[in-house]
Amino acid sequence: MNVNQEAARLREARTDGVPWKKWGPYLTERQWGTVREDYSPDGNAWDYFSHDQARSRAYHWGEDGMAGLSDDRQILCFAIALWNGKDSILKERMLGLTNSQGNHGEDVKEYYFYLDSTPTHSYMKYLYKYPQIAFPYEDLILTNHHRNRGDMEYELLDAGAFNDNRYFDVFVEYAKNTPEDILVQISVCNRGPDAAPIHVLPTLWFRNRWTWWPGTPEPVLTQMSGRDGVPAVVAAHSELGDRFLYCDAEVPLLFTENETNNKRLFGAENSSRYVKDGINDYVVSGNREAVNPAQIGTKASALYQFVVGGGKTATIRLRLSDRPPAQMNEPFGREFAEVILARRSEADEFYRSITPDGASADKASVMRQALAGMLWSKQYFDFDVCKWLDEHGADATLPDARQMRNSEWFHMVNSHIISMPDKWEYPWYAAWDLAFHAIALSRVDLDFAKEQLDLLLQRFFLHPTGQMPAYEWNFSDVNPPVHAWATLSLYRLEQVNGGQGDRDFLARSFRKLMLNFTWWVNRKDRFGKNVFEGGFLGLDNIGVFDRSARLPGGGYLEQADGTAWMAFYCQNMLEICIELAAFDPSYDDMAAKFTDHFLWIAHAMNQLGPEGMWDEEDGFYYDVLRFPDGHSERLKLRTMVGLLPLCAVTVIEPWQRERIPQTIATNHERIIRLPDLFKSIHPTGVGHYGVANRGIAALVNPDRLRRILSRMLDENEFLSPFGIRALSRCHADHPYVFNLEGQESKVNYLPAESDSGMFGGNSNWRGPVWMPVNVLLVRALLSFYLFHGDNFKIECPTGSGNSLNLFEVAREIAERLTRIFLRDKAGRRPVYGGTEKFQTDPHWKDHLLFFEYFHGDNGAGLGASHQTGWTGVIAELIALFGRIDGEQFLAASKTGAYAHDETSKESDTDLAAALHHV
Repeated sequence: MNVNQEAARLREARTDGVPWKKWGPYLTERQWGTVREDYSPDGNAWDYFSHDQARSRAYHWGEDGMAGLSDDRQILCFAIALWNGKDSILKERMLGLTNSQGNHGEDVKEYYFYLDSTPTHSYMKYLYKYPQIAFPYEDLILTNHHRNRGDMEYELLDAGAFNDNRYFDVFVEYAKNTPEDILVQISVCNRGPDAAPIHVLPTLWFRNRWTWWPGTPEPVLTQMSGRDGVPAVVAAHSELGDRFLYCDAEVPLLFTENETNNKRLFGAENSSRYVKDGINDYVVSGNREAVNPAQIGTKASALYQFVVGGGKTATIRLRLSDRPPAQMNEPFGREFAEVILARRSEADEFYRSITPDGASADKASVMRQALAGMLWSKQYFDFDVCKWLDEHGADATLPDARQMRNSEWFHMVNSHIISMPDKWEYPWYAAWDLAFHAIALSRVDLDFAKEQLDLLLQRFFLHPTGQMPAYEWNFSDVNPPVHAWATLSLYRLEQVNGGQGDRDFLARSFRKLMLNFTWWVNRKDRFGKNVFEGGFLGLDNIGVFDRSARLPGGGYLEQADGTAWMAFYCQNMLEICIELAAFDPSYDDMAAKFTDHFLWIAHAMNQLGPEGMWDEEDGFYYDVLRFPDGHSERLKLRTMVGLLPLCAVTVIEPWQRERIPQTIATNHERIIRLPDLFKSIHPTGVGHYGVANRGIAALVNPDRLRRILSRMLDENEFLSPFGIRALSRCHADHPYVFNLEGQESKVNYLPAESDSGMFGGNSNWRGPVWMPVNVLLVRALLSFYLFHGDNFKIECPTGSGNSLNLFEVAREIAERLTRIFLRDKAGRRPVYGGTEKFQTDPHWKDHLLFFEYFHGDNGAGLGASHQTGWTGVIAELIALFGRIDGEQFLAASKTGAYAHDETSKESDTDLAAALHHV
């Protein structure tokens, strides 16, 4: 079957070193406005390097482009540029707003879609929608700038850019014949009624390293003719070797240098006569002297000019190859079409193989586009922080060095392909995002997923103190510690797939995770009381005030989410110890350590009384604000913070107990000697084992579980038609008000965009649905179900009289999340809200965007529009609940489909994956 072709490529890449992944979509969509390119005195990255400058200014640390491709060190880049004859500049990169220009914050104002990709990028497909009118750059910026936070965003559709369908659909397809022979097909479809002109400029260029790294040889692009007069660009590089870009028509080739136009930007002399925006000036301004007549440079474009009839399509074919003309017989002959068709077919077969049998075509499409988006969101990320600091005059190794952003991370050197949250809005990695990326990516490329988790624990990433880098804006910020959970999940999945997990991966991860765990204990438990701070912890503006900043009244915050995350961390580390103890009994001692940590954290978090996080009257967890004079106050704001303690749950199988006899004996001793440690957590142990003789480690006991779930499953509180909201809807009618030192702070339920400037424009945890925390809640429910089975049921929704077991509750939440993207009975997708073009137009309605978060009442997409990063985990939910039901789930765990050894049956793999992976 063709499905084996892509699987074979993955195996060849893993076992034989065949470089199938050497070339991929590693070009970011926004390099301007990033911290890496910021050399301003005040740290204002957005203003220092703007979109207007990007066409003329050579980047330092990376490159950007549309539908782009590069090698895995981003030496040589390929992308498309467009011109409709009316725009003031070439369309070489996406326009978006800076964080101060709109009511949304950083916000791409274009329409483009990641339609397809295999994990080796043997086939990829991308769509960009290009207006035929002059692109309304100024209108988009000025209109959004004058709107307040209560107004709707002003989008490209609102500007009339697609009226009467006067636009082009530009499809870009890549198909690999070999790892180094890449076929490119560009199809330009005129969706309008009349013929319209368009210039298409496939562009090849070298990343500029010679300017910034003295002694680096300068590469060169030159023109040559292939067989039968086929024009070609030759790219010569001392490390990469020679590459050839063949064009399928006799078209002009334009050459310039990837050098800054100092004269345009700064009024200074240029270092080269031919500069980065030379091709732009040649095409748009007609300046024939802007390109090099000698047809040599470091940036080159082929210039295709069409008038495309209404409803018609123009097609361009190119080939980027390591094969010189003497070895390239008919680059656009029969082989070209055959390879394109074969790779499309193989991609179809690959996705069919991972899609649940019986899944609707709509669900299959959602799953495929989500995963394709994640694969397209890989980016080459280059950042030598020590060099960057030195270039700012801040030598981090000197005791009196200038202090500036990320000064304490001078050890960091990043030069890797990394999964991005969003290659325009968030073109940098984030620690907890990456854990969710790895979970979803493991469905298509387990090796790459493991590599991603490995990265953050490497010595050039992990801080010597053990802290993981959060994100480039502030590496010292703190993300939730979910890395151990993701690591264990990938290990379990590999057990499922191959009968044996990667113990080396697990063991080396554990050693580094120990450093990180210790950092948490030493840095975020202020007084050694086993309750944790942590700051914003990825939940941005969920609180009354900025939890990363100095708190009012000089106090400090004991966080229910931070403490729950650490309990969860203990459980993950305990499970890793159990797994490794089968091969090294010394891990039994480490298991005891994490068991004790969990007990102490649970005891501290669950204490009753006015100073504890648990509120007995409300049946909910809250943060506690402690003041210098010793008094404290619960911040009784019902948010996701109070739901996250549910996630600190792990099921302990009988076979796992057998592996850690010392730990089990120590626990029995603790129960006898320190019974108070066990009173508030979920009962476990002899006399309290659950289904199939299971034990459980859970922060919440059955009573608290029921009380919290009664709120979580209440449609007037957390349960949205589209998942679990981040903040209870009860605060719509009853805002939470906090008064201190004469200042009043208020939190309302905000199901869509935030009305607060806290954490910038793309931040609202005050009502919308966020996919990652929903996934963790689904996992928690499945874990509780494994322990309780049908012995624990609850009303869902609350007050409905409909009693469900916890598997059924988990499935209900997953179905609500999936519903965001699926057509409803009227054929409308909630994700697109009231945007009619997306709901009804045949050329729009089936192309999906995976947003950062979703409207708490109607499911419309909000925030970053291409955040397939963690929203891509929707593919996991579709796969899981499309393959199993509750009885199968429970039965599989009873009958050994747990993949903890090599006796599991192949037919059990989906069930085992459900148990261990989600």
